[in-house]
Amino acid sequence: MPLVESVKHIYEPNPLACGQAVLAMLSGIDVQEIIKLVNTEKETTLKDMKNALKTLEIGFKENRVEVKEKSELPRVALLSLETPKCWHWSLYFAGVFYDPEYGVCVDFPPSNRRYFWEITP
Repeated sequence: MPLVESVKHIYEPNPLACGQAVLAMLSGIDVQEIIKLVNTEKETTLKDMKNALKTLEIGFKENRVEVKEKSELPRVALLSLETPKCWHWSLYFAGVFYDPEYGVCVDFPPSNRRYFWEITP
């Protein structure tokens, strides 16, 4: 399943399933199918996310990059954010943040540290 051409925002189905929601938004696959794919409805690790991206045939660059400003982001990026509550997965797509908890945003969701992995076509 290739990368979607446009993103439909999806809220996380529970407070621990941000990774699954991001994968669903990137692939266009129902979040319940993604939960089956990653084999958990709880937190996803970086390894879980990378394995799912490979299975979904969505390309990504292996290196993690720290980011401070939106202007530093590539066109599509998987984001790992240190939020006030926990580490959190989010998605940046063509100038817009699609966050499973906070919704569609014009800037980063509340976070102290931010990293990304570039998603490639």
